[in-house]
Amino acid sequence: MGGLLVIGDVVTDVVALHGQPVATGTDTAADIVVRPGGSGANTACWAAHLGADARLLARAGYDTGEWHRAELVRAGVRRHLRIDPARPTAVVIAMVDLSGERSMLTNRGAGRHIGPADWSEALLDGVTHLHLSGYTLFERPGLDLARLAMREAAERGVTVSVDAASTGFLRDFGTDRFIRETAAARIIIPNLDEALLLTGATAPEGAATALSAAYGSAVVKLGAKGALLARDGEIVAWAPASQAEVVDSTGAGDAFAAGFLTALLSGLAPEIALENGCRAGAAAVAQVGGRPPVAGAAGPATGISKELYPIDTN
Repeated sequence: MGGLLVIGDVVTDVVALHGQPVATGTDTAADIVVRPGGSGANTACWAAHLGADARLLARAGYDTGEWHRAELVRAGVRRHLRIDPARPTAVVIAMVDLSGERSMLTNRGAGRHIGPADWSEALLDGVTHLHLSGYTLFERPGLDLARLAMREAAERGVTVSVDAASTGFLRDFGTDRFIRETAAARIIIPNLDEALLLTGATAPEGAATALSAAYGSAVVKLGAKGALLARDGEIVAWAPASQAEVVDSTGAGDAFAAGFLTALLSGLAPEIALENGCRAGAAAVAQVGGRPPVAGAAGPATGISKELYPIDTN
């Protein structure tokens, strides 16, 4: 299996699980935990957990950067993490309701300043696939980095995928611009809301086929309804969601991307990779936080057993 390089964000997640609607102007009781997170870092950690040679290029801040570095080491990720001496690490406050759905307050901190200065051509040594978190593109330094990384990946024959990341940021960035800037990617992995926004379609099938016509392959995450795979303008597979008790949806899409890409890198067919992505996503929603379980980590976690996730990583 070749290496997987993820370019994305490292975030300190403050996860608040509340049983009642948030009350304006007063207190709302909640269980609150702090976890390492970030879309790019989560994907890299899940990929390492599932047997991939996972690497991460990211930027953390002076306040919690060393903690994040240690967590990535413990997760088995080959990290390329720059500690920004002038800025704090990104922070997300995720408010999770009884259904597991989350609303987020975001400060991108040091992550919004990742750029070409963080890049080295050597990062692609031993890598067969590059995965970009869409968050990287939404600031100019990150956009320049993404352009550089995709260009050098193409020169080396490294395949590229992109996660669309966020409807709010996508809308501000411009959907046509996003598709144009990520045209070098051959796989896009949006959730349903992102897919509909990017295409203007009104149904998941239409969105998936439109995106696959642009990228070659589109994997649209449908949450509790599973996932769709389209290639070259046609729907080719659907996978149902794996059964899971939903505790917290944080990181579910990141886990899905890791499961799907790790299976592809293992040589499995895209249709099987789609099922593996759903299994990984189900494991993610059954725990608090966006990362897989790691020995010695704080807080409750549920892992992926061989029975739940029978992926061949040889």
